[in-house]
Amino acid sequence: MKLTYIYHSCFAIESEDFTILIDFFKDTEGDFNSGYVNQQLLTRNNRLYVLSSHSHHDHFSKKILKWRETRLDIIYILSKDILLCHKAKADDAYFIDKFEIFEDDLLKITAFGSTDIGVSLLIEIDGKRIFHAGDLNNWHWKEESTPEEVESAEHYFLSELCDISTRISHLDVAMFPIDKRLGKDYMRGAEQFLSAIKTDLFAPMHFGKYFESAAAIKPFAESKGGKIVEWTKKGESVEI
Repeated sequence: MKLTYIYHSCFAIESEDFTILIDFFKDTEGDFNSGYVNQQLLTRNNRLYVLSSHSHHDHFSKKILKWRETRLDIIYILSKDILLCHKAKADDAYFIDKFEIFEDDLLKITAFGSTDIGVSLLIEIDGKRIFHAGDLNNWHWKEESTPEEVESAEHYFLSELCDISTRISHLDVAMFPIDKRLGKDYMRGAEQFLSAIKTDLFAPMHFGKYFESAAAIKPFAESKGGKIVEWTKKGESVEI
């Protein structure tokens, strides 16, 4: 099984039997139609799952639903907020909300909460537990917010993290935001996540062009007994 970084918070998980595409809105070549997803993944002869954690434009595009016009077997599993804001119809997908589960003969997906709209996602497949945070993070913006706003953000994130960590003690892979725009404490949410849940392989996301800043979580992850993926480009893959 391998994990491929597409762009922003989009990843592909691939094996001989399946492909899972998460939070796609832009391919590796910089637009919707060109790159690794279009040239490699959509034409693979195996089961294809397409997941979206929420309706923000940088995590979901309605264009993904048009893929079914040429590939009828796609299984769409989307956050329920996508349905509620009318970006998809009820018969377009399976819709999932916090603590709800999608399960078939290959995988199990459990939705957890977020500190933004939508959900975070736990994927259990081939004996692996793989977590995609969506927009779950400690969005504190300390250098711009009031102390009360920072405290509120901290409480919100730790509450959602508690919901997850009381149900999950170990992850094989976690995809989680490392967003430099937060300022000097931009890794705080990731550090709290890694402190709460033992994670074997940590894959940064939501970092834009700041690959080196995303990789700065490495010493902390290693101090917790894990490794990180030091992404250097779009379309890069690692074995999991």
